[in-house]
Amino acid sequence: MKHLIVNAARKYSHINRNIYGHFSEHLGRGVYGGIYVGEDSEIPNTRGIRRDLVEALRNIKVPVIRWPGGCFAEFYNWKDGVGPKEERKRLVNTSWGGVVEDNSFGTHEFLDFCEQVGCSPYIAGNVGSGTVRELSEWIEYINSDDDSPMAELRRRNGRDKPWNLQFIGIGNENWGCGGRMRPEYYADVYRQYSTYIRPYGGTRLYKIACGADGADYKWTEVLMRLAGSYMDSLSLHYYTMPGYYHTDEYKWEEIGIMIFLVHMHGFTIFSSYKWYSGYKL
Repeated sequence: MKHLIVNAARKYSHINRNIYGHFSEHLGRGVYGGIYVGEDSEIPNTRGIRRDLVEALRNIKVPVIRWPGGCFAEFYNWKDGVGPKEERKRLVNTSWGGVVEDNSFGTHEFLDFCEQVGCSPYIAGNVGSGTVRELSEWIEYINSDDDSPMAELRRRNGRDKPWNLQFIGIGNENWGCGGRMRPEYYADVYRQYSTYIRPYGGTRLYKIACGADGADYKWTEVLMRLAGSYMDSLSLHYYTMPGYYHTDEYKWEEIGIMIFLVHMHGFTIFSSYKWYSGYKL
């Protein structure tokens, strides 16, 4: 008989808890209805944030949550989502369905959500259509405790003390919806943006670069060679959908047609192998 002995006291390494972080985006009911229902909702909430969701995330000890996206982040302007809700600019979510949103869930609401959950916030900055100054001022708004213009604006909007944000993503999927950039170009843009993301009040900022799409090793090699010394982390992007990558046996167009037929006609035409190929990813 063979025996397997597990020695729990013998530890070889430490797994960073933040790799178990979560991600929120303005996609479907992911934010409106899913996280935020408004203070007048019949769904139990605290300042518009769903209590059942907060309780569920606290129970699994979520360490960090990223927001506002995703592709949504690459046309989001944070200044449209602060101040009195009735005065906030409405926007059309062109990334996901063309839904008109009222910006009632913005910076204050997201950071309140993270405080209720007890997790660290992770902001994804707009590099694709935003500006260096826009992102720099967002960090100032969130973290500065000085008499700076953005800190004063935050105080006028009801928050006296800063939130001490640590994690800042400089762009998202910049090889695709974030600007269709080449790695050489993104590396230069990243270096420019990272220069003006400055710490406030002694809070260390972890600057996170946009990683490759799947196994695009050229993107990773070029980016690390040109900008690696200016980043603290590299985000990973991999979609577990059969047919998404060109190396997959079943192409995305074929899978998309299958999903459409299932949705429209109510029958399943996936083979067991195709289902397996999705799960094994």
